[in-house]
Amino acid sequence: MVRILLAEDDDAMRQYLSRALEKSGYEVVAVDRGTAAVPLIESDRFDLLLTDIVMPEMDGIELAQHAASVAPEMRVMFITGFAAVTLKAGKAVPQAKVLSKPFHLRDLVFEVDRMFDTTAASELS
Repeated sequence: MVRILLAEDDDAMRQYLSRALEKSGYEVVAVDRGTAAVPLIESDRFDLLLTDIVMPEMDGIELAQHAASVAPEMRVMFITGFAAVTLKAGKAVPQAKVLSKPFHLRDLVFEVDRMFDTTAASELS
């Protein structure tokens, strides 16, 4: 099963994304900030870091850069509502996928499915 570490500071959005991904067959561990994700990245294995970019304490770009040094095989997807930050993320972590808010949950699930070549993505293609 694909394991996702979700870092999102907005409570409602974190719960919403977690439920949608879990219903689609993913295992999700959700935290409310980047600094809470760091020890999990260092002690556990995740296939995907799904992180908001703009968060207090440690932003998603810093988190992704830390993840790349600790777990280089982990894929990264950023979610953001700020267009200017999207450009910064693309430069800082060029291999990461960026999904801009607002997005439909099926778009998120589709992008995650595509990353891992799961059945749902191949059925939609």
